[in-house]
Amino acid sequence: MPQVQLPIFPAGSVEINRDLACRTESDRVIYYNGHLPVFTHAKNDLASFRLFTSQLIVQGSATQGHIAKAFGVPLVAIKRATKLYRQRGSAGFFVPKGRREGSKLDAQKLAQARALLMEGQPVAVVSQQTGVLTDTLRKAVAAGRLPPVKKTKRRAAPVSR
Repeated sequence: MPQVQLPIFPAGSVEINRDLACRTESDRVIYYNGHLPVFTHAKNDLASFRLFTSQLIVQGSATQGHIAKAFGVPLVAIKRATKLYRQRGSAGFFVPKGRREGSKLDAQKLAQARALLMEGQPVAVVSQQTGVLTDTLRKAVAAGRLPPVKKTKRRAAPVSR
């Protein structure tokens, strides 16, 4: 026969619902079910927070309203995290966001820019000849997709007397 658990939480806890609470100790957040700790994460670990609160919602231990009220999080953010958990599971919270490649620096322009930079042309000249912005070319150089720009020494103009 199940026993009724009294809602006894450690001092300084924030109550999520009658069964769950959380407390911050130094740089850690600890979640309690009754008086037993069930999960912990770093205070600034947003992915773990979203993961655990989504698990609580999906398992039926808490509602989205309980989480929103206890932590002051917008309801739409909780709904997004719960949807992510249902679609991708716990790994979905820790996958880095995908970065798209630019559409202006295609393979043909990349080869053309590489050839011009290897000749020692400055980025501004390469930009004019390829039709690609100088910032785009600098980012490609920084990412290693283009060779580094060769610095050329300027000769002083002859002094006429």
